[in-house]
Amino acid sequence: MHLRPKVIEGRMSTELRRQLREEARPICAISGATPHHAQLAEAAGFRLFFHSGSQAAATIVGLPDAGLMTLTEAVDNLRRICQSVSIPVVADCETGFGNVINTTRAVHEFITAGVAGFFLEDQVFPKRCGFTAGVEVVPIPEAVGKYRAAVAERDKLDPDVVVIARTDSRAAVGGSVDEVLRRCDAYLTAGVDMLMIVALQTREEMRRVLEAFPGTPIYINAGAVRPLLSHAEYAEMGVATYNISVAKVAQIMMERFLEDCRKRGADAFNDFMASETATGRTTLGYLSLTGFPAVVEIERAFLPEDALAKYDKSIGEYDPR
Repeated sequence: MHLRPKVIEGRMSTELRRQLREEARPICAISGATPHHAQLAEAAGFRLFFHSGSQAAATIVGLPDAGLMTLTEAVDNLRRICQSVSIPVVADCETGFGNVINTTRAVHEFITAGVAGFFLEDQVFPKRCGFTAGVEVVPIPEAVGKYRAAVAERDKLDPDVVVIARTDSRAAVGGSVDEVLRRCDAYLTAGVDMLMIVALQTREEMRRVLEAFPGTPIYINAGAVRPLLSHAEYAEMGVATYNISVAKVAQIMMERFLEDCRKRGADAFNDFMASETATGRTTLGYLSLTGFPAVVEIERAFLPEDALAKYDKSIGEYDPR
């Protein structure tokens, strides 16, 4: 049941294409793993959410991002994410969960779950998180076959869905920027709409790739580049979008809090709630975020008037009215 009001009319895929075409670059998106992460991003005013496969593996099934999360688990989670927000969701389609046959089914399931776009990587299957050592990529012809299959299935279901070719070939065994360029050229020829490059090591490598494909929307994960890039640098280079992982921020903050809480118990929580970070925020804010006020509106519309008296005849820290 989708209790949140629709902010954007029409298909999310059409809205994503509009953003990539019309919004000022770069688009700062938020990435995460759950409906809660997506709702937090939307409530803060962000208009694009990236689903992270590695964060989903950790958060949803508590396993490493090593090809262990199944297609069914991924799609179930994605469907909930897409239904929980009114902004486009770009999903991590991993390696397509197998060969071209598996990829065709994965794309079908992702699109029918509601994604506005998805990225498909050129790693071997089973894969591993692109930030870990030991990554291997498939031969270019095999990867091209998957991208062609993905585009073909996309065209049957919703031609506006954005197909993004992700290459992990920079940090993979035998990787190089030259290999990244070869693969990006082949993947564009296969018909993908956008490129995603992982693990480039320097600003110079970023510029080389961006200059090689003028006019192509490109997302570069620059997490390996030091010092980290500013928004202005992404803009100057012409990157189409980048994302900030709210899941990683949450992990670090929770780890620090839990260390303090183990030492001091309730005093740690009380001090946190009195801190600058928490001031003005309620611990029950998630109830509004997930749509409790909409529950009241449904009750007002369809229940007898006396049924609403329960709100005045009970006590609660949170009043959804």
